[in-house]
Amino acid sequence: MFADLNRHAIRPTKSLGILYDRRDPLSQLACRLAENVSVFKNMTEMEKTSIPNRSNRLHTLGSIYQATRTLLGKSARCKISESGEQLATDFWEAVAKAIPDWQLAAQKKVSCAELRRDYIHAHGIALQALAIAGAALIAEHPRDWKRRLADLQHVNWSRSNAELWEGRALVGGRVSKALVNIVLTANLVKTHLGLELGPKEKQLENRLLGDRQAA
Repeated sequence: MFADLNRHAIRPTKSLGILYDRRDPLSQLACRLAENVSVFKNMTEMEKTSIPNRSNRLHTLGSIYQATRTLLGKSARCKISESGEQLATDFWEAVAKAIPDWQLAAQKKVSCAELRRDYIHAHGIALQALAIAGAALIAEHPRDWKRRLADLQHVNWSRSNAELWEGRALVGGRVSKALVNIVLTANLVKTHLGLELGPKEKQLENRLLGDRQAA
């Protein structure tokens, strides 16, 4: 496969690169998470960067990789300890318990396509935001972060709630992957988890409030 890609100068997708990267411990971890975490198993797009509208996949391998990298605070090619891998597994399982829609999708009681259409949590920006907030939560509350993470169930993830998500995870009604939108989405998650925002995060919140008032 890669011989053909190289011969025709076709660059593989991020997910495909992760899937076949045997030298990066984080890539290998992402693959194991996709295979073993209850809400990732059989619901992860392993090769493509984006998910087709009617697909029965919920997240991409690339999104899981990037979010887990953020959660653990690791750079590419860094070794992952057994405790780090266990933390990542425990974290995503705990998140799944706090987002019942993910469990319903795993049980095939709701389609992944419906979730992507109607909810923010079914997009890569949510995984990244959850990882940012999760890293802060674990650092501040290393002993009881799982209990505190349960407060995620009170987040209104519906895309129809434009008052909450427009300018944050949505721009003009469409999900945005821009860094500023990831941070603003993480800010909302942090707030729900009772975490303090840093100076730069507060600055972005103030800018968002100003933009909304000016609109």
